[in-house]
Amino acid sequence: MSKVRIGVIGAGSISEAHLSAYVQNPHVELAAVCDQKGDRARAAADRFQAKRVYTDYRELLADKDIDAVSICTWNDTHGEISIAALEAGKHVLCEKPLCTSVEQALEVEAAVRRTGRLLQVGFVRRYGTNTKVLRRFIDAGDLGEIYYAKASYLRRLGNPGGWFADRERSGGGPLLDIGVHVIDLCWYLMGRPKVKSVTGNVYTKLGNRSNVGNLSFYQAADYDAALNTVEDMANALIRFENGASLMVDVSFTLHAKQDEVTVKLYGDRGGAEVEPELCIVTEKHDTILNVSPQIDERTFDFMGGFRSEIDYFVECCLGRAELIAPVEDGVELTKIVSAIYESAAKGREVVF
Repeated sequence: MSKVRIGVIGAGSISEAHLSAYVQNPHVELAAVCDQKGDRARAAADRFQAKRVYTDYRELLADKDIDAVSICTWNDTHGEISIAALEAGKHVLCEKPLCTSVEQALEVEAAVRRTGRLLQVGFVRRYGTNTKVLRRFIDAGDLGEIYYAKASYLRRLGNPGGWFADRERSGGGPLLDIGVHVIDLCWYLMGRPKVKSVTGNVYTKLGNRSNVGNLSFYQAADYDAALNTVEDMANALIRFENGASLMVDVSFTLHAKQDEVTVKLYGDRGGAEVEPELCIVTEKHDTILNVSPQIDERTFDFMGGFRSEIDYFVECCLGRAELIAPVEDGVELTKIVSAIYESAAKGREVVF
């Protein structure tokens, strides 16, 4: 292939990041956009100059002039569409989470092996400049053995409503929406250790808080304050077989002074903060040093991260790179998140 012919399935808010990145890549031909709402699909196709419009993803997958797809639909459809796309001979970039159940995630993994097609899970923070720079330090052994990590992704008022707040479609609330990002980022930088056990807590104390005024927040296109069946916040302790541990807490709504995104890792030779901005901590000449890398993006750049992720997917489709977010990683993250919900529901640790 001289160019990868792309179809984007789902024209909601996250699709704009995919579409914007694809049209900037010289090795991509944007072939089609699909959405259940024809007018939304047409608007996206017109804006990004896609050649064709579909309202049924099956028709898009039957299009022989499409090589690969981005799946940007509701979480509960990721597995079904991924399997159908793989069996249609398409390479797949599936937005996170891979699936809302371990059973379906394993079915997707089996489809990847059966078809021989590529599937990249949308763990976009792996492609951030700060992550890539830190990964080079970690791979060189500068942090040594990473035995502990801690991550928070807390919104004090940030329930998007709509399908995000509908457990039937989303599969969960902040844990599955934003928590997956920081859990994966820590797990990836820790070397992807095998999970041993999970203890989790889930809280539904505050609800949507649509009564709060004078403070704006992102609202889904189908925002409905009356519909909210997901958790407000969750926390967990994740233990790994190599003895390392990860603590995480996430929220859509919380009585907090301000929003907070922090990602920290600790090793026996050094430590690092990935968010809110990259900093490496080490020792030299019996002195502790806080090292601030001089790079353009010390925090995660949203659109830049997606451009890097999409560009990498295209390189993989062209056979010029190997996946760094394969289906197996999507399965493992689904196991971890599902175990957090299970632990919270049963009130006990889940052991693998």
